[in-house]
Amino acid sequence: MNTQNLELVRTGLELTPDYRRVLYRPLYIEPEERIIKILGRIQTLTETEVNNEINALLTSFEERHKRLKKFFLQRYQQIKKYLLTDHILSEERKLLIGAYFTQEYSLESAALFNPSIIWDKDQTNLPPGCKRFIMSLRATGEGHISSITFRSGIVDSENQITITNPTKYVSTSDNISNPIYEKKIFERKLSELDLLTDFSITILSLLDSYFTIEDLKLNLDKFTKNTKTKSSENRMTANGILSLALSNYEIQYDSEQKLSERIIFPHSPSESNGIEDARFVDFTDDDGNHIYYATYTAYDGKITFPQLLETRDFLHFKVSTLNGPEVKNKGMALFPRTINKQYAMLSRQDNENIFLMYSEDLHFWYNKELILKPTYPWEFIQLGNCGSPIELEEGWLVISHGVGPMRKYSIGAFLLEKLDPRIVIGRLIEPLLVPNEKEREGYVPNVVYSCGSAINAGELILPYAMSDRSIGFAKINLNQLVCQLTKNKKEN
Repeated sequence: MNTQNLELVRTGLELTPDYRRVLYRPLYIEPEERIIKILGRIQTLTETEVNNEINALLTSFEERHKRLKKFFLQRYQQIKKYLLTDHILSEERKLLIGAYFTQEYSLESAALFNPSIIWDKDQTNLPPGCKRFIMSLRATGEGHISSITFRSGIVDSENQITITNPTKYVSTSDNISNPIYEKKIFERKLSELDLLTDFSITILSLLDSYFTIEDLKLNLDKFTKNTKTKSSENRMTANGILSLALSNYEIQYDSEQKLSERIIFPHSPSESNGIEDARFVDFTDDDGNHIYYATYTAYDGKITFPQLLETRDFLHFKVSTLNGPEVKNKGMALFPRTINKQYAMLSRQDNENIFLMYSEDLHFWYNKELILKPTYPWEFIQLGNCGSPIELEEGWLVISHGVGPMRKYSIGAFLLEKLDPRIVIGRLIEPLLVPNEKEREGYVPNVVYSCGSAINAGELILPYAMSDRSIGFAKINLNQLVCQLTKNKKEN
């Protein structure tokens, strides 16, 4: 560090996992015979016993959650098809049935890590010189399932960071039950997935230019039940079509939910084993409108799928698949505006080098160009970005990571030409941040990592994960960093 004449300050602020932060989730029980047996046992209880059970249950759990009874009743509605009779049940018995098919999930019990940071569009009611920010965090719980959670905070004029304490509540979103799809885009995505067969073309021909998932399911059910279309190939295509639709969805939070209470939990089959490493960016379109995008990795236990998240208010989110032959691997990071009327993205398709991609369509990526290779010992295994590029007068600042011997992750930086980011102005020869003795211990040792940073009052504010367990914060003098990067232009 000293050889680069860079001043990096660790703030001492740390965000740690809190296993007490729990949400309610469905408890799925298989096979169906077990569900029927459980319902049969509940039906043996007298009404007095039911009242005693549900009252004790609510006394124990209702203080830990918002709208718990509403969720119990939702679970009852999902389970009641297994009841053997149509007898009318009391409200209390419905609640109890729902409770037997509900569980608590501690979303941070394993780790809280890989943060990104963006400025909140709401900068009202703040002292002079202060700015409000939003952080996304990767929370990992039971079964190593990852989700996206949020924190907010304030940075003052001297870059002192204050994190708003999260409430004790946390809950998932409501799905928008019948999202609308544009047939033209959906057809392109099917083609990219090699699913545009005669069968799928027939299905699409029955749909309007804009259709709902219910429309799609109705036609898929109709044609897969037809004896002429029962081939295994058509069934596989039908499953692929439905999986694509389910991977493009929308979710909505209640406006009364605090930011820290909102969690984006896996929704689609492609996310069944987790949502990883969201890289949020405040994107400005060519008309000057702002929208928050985040690239993230969906994981189904076998394959990773790059996805795109978008929101304007952190209440309503739209999730879309990213498509094209160059949508591969992890760690894609979107530039905060178009360049020459095209979207631009950093990527790492080969798991080693950093590439630059351009596209006229945000959801389809066809070409890449190599811009950076592992060059120094601390990055010989692989390079990657640590969030979206930050626009400066001098160029695009990219915080990066490198992996060296003993799988040691370090954080570095490089600077790209503003008008033509294919050109690397300079890069750090030595790491900006390496794990110290405290930071190196954790679930995955010897790792510092980030998914996004911000600039304020002449400093780079860098939230970073420490060995996949918790989050720290560092500050770096921006002028020193830029000077070092431009100096290294001559030395590289």
